[in-house]
Amino acid sequence: MGPGRWVRAAHTALSGAITLGLFLHPTDLQKQEERGELLQPLGFVLLVLCSVLLYFKVSLMDPGFVKSEEEEEADKSEEQSMVIPQAPSLIKLRRCGYCMVKQPMRAKHCQLCQHCVRRYDHHCPWIENCVGERNHPLFIVYLSVQLLVLLWGGQVAWSGLSFEQFWDWLQHNILLLISFFLIVIFTTVVLLLLLSHLYLISCNTTTWEFMSHHRISYLRHSDLENPFDQGVVLNLWRFFCSCHLTAWEKIYYHRSNEPV
Repeated sequence: MGPGRWVRAAHTALSGAITLGLFLHPTDLQKQEERGELLQPLGFVLLVLCSVLLYFKVSLMDPGFVKSEEEEEADKSEEQSMVIPQAPSLIKLRRCGYCMVKQPMRAKHCQLCQHCVRRYDHHCPWIENCVGERNHPLFIVYLSVQLLVLLWGGQVAWSGLSFEQFWDWLQHNILLLISFFLIVIFTTVVLLLLLSHLYLISCNTTTWEFMSHHRISYLRHSDLENPFDQGVVLNLWRFFCSCHLTAWEKIYYHRSNEPV
């Protein structure tokens, strides 16, 4: 079993264990279930299931792997809903020193995936996949749903905590207390991750570009601090609503040659 399968199995098991713990201990969800009020318990289970399915979708999908010239030629001969954009002739694409494919602008080679990824953001160890141009929007949706699950789960776990006769209660409910602390930790991490990604998206930059700005040639040599920034509204629209890949070279060439 590869590392990706272990990570996905751990994520699924942890999600299931915490959810089960919230139903087996004296929380609001357990009380509602005992009274026959199933709307909120079913809603919570469905939200958890949705977050797990989104996790697997983001984890297993193509993040935007750059294809070789032979593969691109083969794709051109078939009808596709998503066309690979071409760079303007004025811009010369560099060739990757690892996999030898022509790298579009904003692509980067991932040593763990052994592929170049379009609009590379980062390699996420929790999904054991890169976050790139194809799966980045769904990654944000996953984080948002996961945050809702954690906030709801935290409220449910808190409802089951009792501080009267604490030591007697603790002997029977230690797993609920552990679940609550895990939920608090995961909520903090997911919230910070989601906010940081939304900020970078609004600026049309990536985690890799933000962290390595002075080492990336097309950013270091540009007259603009961020040649891809087209304003918050257009940045968000292009990120969430664009149905096809973007030729970033065209935006770069246009923005870098605008009169100041």
